[in-house]
Amino acid sequence: MPEHPVLPSRSAASQVLVLPDEEANRRLVENVHPPDWINPEPASRYNLVVIGAGRAGLVAAAGAAGLGARVALVERHLMGGDCLNVGCVPSKTLLRSARAASDAADSARYGVETGEVAVDFGAVMVRLRAIRAGLSHHDSAERFRHLGVDVFIGEGRFAGRDLVDVASRRLRFRRAVIATGSRARSRPIEGLEDARYLTNETVFSLTERPGRLAVSGAGPLGCELAQAFQRLGTRVTLLEAGAHVLAREDPDAAAIVERALLDDGVRLEPGRRPPGRSPGSGDGRQGRARREIGPRTGR
Repeated sequence: MPEHPVLPSRSAASQVLVLPDEEANRRLVENVHPPDWINPEPASRYNLVVIGAGRAGLVAAAGAAGLGARVALVERHLMGGDCLNVGCVPSKTLLRSARAASDAADSARYGVETGEVAVDFGAVMVRLRAIRAGLSHHDSAERFRHLGVDVFIGEGRFAGRDLVDVASRRLRFRRAVIATGSRARSRPIEGLEDARYLTNETVFSLTERPGRLAVSGAGPLGCELAQAFQRLGTRVTLLEAGAHVLAREDPDAAAIVERALLDDGVRLEPGRRPPGRSPGSGDGRQGRARREIGPRTGR
């Protein structure tokens, strides 16, 4: 089993390191947290200060600057937020490779013989990280500077009703947008810490295919990861506290997804609830940790 990766981490010099340390990830960091970035001298007062350069923050900053406002954008970590770094872009890239593997394995039904299908998981992940790096210039500090936004790399803290401090700079503003997003959270599940579990912030750092994977929570994110890894050759168990997958969606639609997962070979375990949690105490998306790799917890 591969070592549990960490994404992201920081060196002693507070420079961001995205694992694995390879060329594509270094290009990503050059764009979304450039190590040689010099924060600008602040304006006397900003019309808008945006804290957090994820999808919402980037849209707010670019839109306001396009309308002529004086805008400051503050980001302590990776510009682009979840969507670029640990969400939409890497997950959909992984799904595309999984679909290709599934189509090849199922090609005989269309009269096309491909022989035995072999998945190079390492190459799948190299492609994923290369595509992410290639798209990262759209969310880069340099691009937003050219859009007329003052980009500050560092942790922002409110110092007053109209003041934000960041990296030894003080920003005065008329309006502020807090767009700091969210992060994956762990749950008090017996054995979870020992399982070296993955979340959406670490799963895309894998370089070797796990032999077995337990996915805790059969919401949209859990279902897509379960199907992707199963199609790429991992034996996947999908744990769900409720009676079926996609408990918050239309039952007919959920049944179609569940059938597809079963057809792909995913093992479904409905009614799995973490030890020590009573019915109704969770959100219906958690399960029991497995021995080899722990769960993907909800957001």
